[in-house]
Amino acid sequence: MSAQRTLRHATPCTGIGLHSGQKVSIVLKPAPVNHGIRFQRTDLRVEIPATTACLVGAQHLQTGLRQADATVETIEHLLSALRSLGVDNAIIELNQPEVPIMDGSASPWVYLIQSTGTKEQSAPRQMLEVLSPVDVQDGDKRIAVYPSDRFKITYSIAFDHPLLRHQEKTIDVTEATYVDEIAPARTFGFLKDVELMRQRGLALGGSLDNAIVIGETGVLNQLRFDDEFVRHKMLDVIGDLALVGHPIRGHVVVQRGGHALHTKFATELLRQRDAWRLVDASEPAAAPVAARVPARSSVR
Repeated sequence: MSAQRTLRHATPCTGIGLHSGQKVSIVLKPAPVNHGIRFQRTDLRVEIPATTACLVGAQHLQTGLRQADATVETIEHLLSALRSLGVDNAIIELNQPEVPIMDGSASPWVYLIQSTGTKEQSAPRQMLEVLSPVDVQDGDKRIAVYPSDRFKITYSIAFDHPLLRHQEKTIDVTEATYVDEIAPARTFGFLKDVELMRQRGLALGGSLDNAIVIGETGVLNQLRFDDEFVRHKMLDVIGDLALVGHPIRGHVVVQRGGHALHTKFATELLRQRDAWRLVDASEPAAAPVAARVPARSSVR
């Protein structure tokens, strides 16, 4: 049996909200079996499940949830780390509406989770195994998932900027590949957009310490990977798809995606109930999956 897992101990930390600029106190805590991931706003005494049912409308810069009058925002990096390190059940207490940005990547969350440790629980973990393709398209943006015997991501990005004309990467996502190849990739933005964002009350906590800033002719801080931008998009989609409530066994393919598209897809995937099944995570894939993903030219 592949068992559900939770955190071994509670672990606290503090940080700054990327958009709010507010100091946030947060505690990651163990939770019982079948609890899932839930945020608890300690200042409002409201619990917000990390599910598609609680999604706040279309979000372009971050992913947010709402329950009653309480919200929690910028959840994607923490959810990405929890999902990729095999944490099925956790309580996340915070005293502000925004999860702290830390260094702009998921590596600080990985460190906290690994430091406190995880433990197996007395219930099997279930996976969402994709049986037939599901896709969502919005103009030139597209996300799809295809049957596979593992969780795999192919992501491509393109921006009207000389540094980001095109980047594409494919990774078989395991705990090890996530920690080494995806988690360290930081969020990024364009210098020309920073002032506009701040006029709108966004990115108030942003700095070169927690985001890659791209100027007209280059990057203002040192990159961790040559293709750090597309790797961060992979980090984001893992966190956004964590809202389906189960690890995914399938090949996710994304072109020019973002939070709004990722979360719309998570909702659509759950709606298409005949396209997947829930299986014990230790159960082999339903059938051979070779050549199920269209050729590269047909998924662009």
